[in-house]
Amino acid sequence: MKKLFTVLSFIFIITSSLNAQILDPVKWSTSVEKISETEYNLIATASIDTGWHLYSQTVPENGPIPTTFSFKGNSNYIKKGNTKEEQGHEVDDKVFNMRIKYFDKEANFKQRIKIKTTDKTEIKAIVEFMVCNDSQCLPPNEIDLVFIIQ
Repeated sequence: MKKLFTVLSFIFIITSSLNAQILDPVKWSTSVEKISETEYNLIATASIDTGWHLYSQTVPENGPIPTTFSFKGNSNYIKKGNTKEEQGHEVDDKVFNMRIKYFDKEANFKQRIKIKTTDKTEIKAIVEFMVCNDSQCLPPNEIDLVFIIQ
C-alpha cells in the first residue's frame, strides 16, 4: 500500500509539473529605440496567447495584480517619467466584477531613459504580471528583462 501511495504521489507531482509548464501564455521580449544621442525608449513587448488577457499597470483596488516594472538602478542612466503603456481594452470584467483595462495578443510598454555614458550599457528590469482567460487566472509571475544599449 505504501508503494502504491508513493507511485501515485510521484505521478501526481510529474503531472502537476507538466501542466504548470504548459500554461505560459505570455512571452516577453525587449528592444531599444534611440530618440536622441542621450535618450532612448526601453520597450518591453508581451506576446499574449489567444484567449488570455494581460492586465494594465493601473487596475482598481481588489482587482488582479497590475503589470509592474522595476528597473535596477545603475550610474549609467536615469529614468525619465514612468513606464507608458498602449491603449488596450477597457471592459466590464466578469472574473473580477469590475471595469478593467487589459491587453490581448500583444502589448508594448515603454520607459524613457537618459544615458550618462557612451559605453555599452546593460539595463536590467523585472516585470511582474498576472494573466487570466475566461475561466481561470494564473498566479502572478515575475520575468527578468535585459535591455542593451550600444
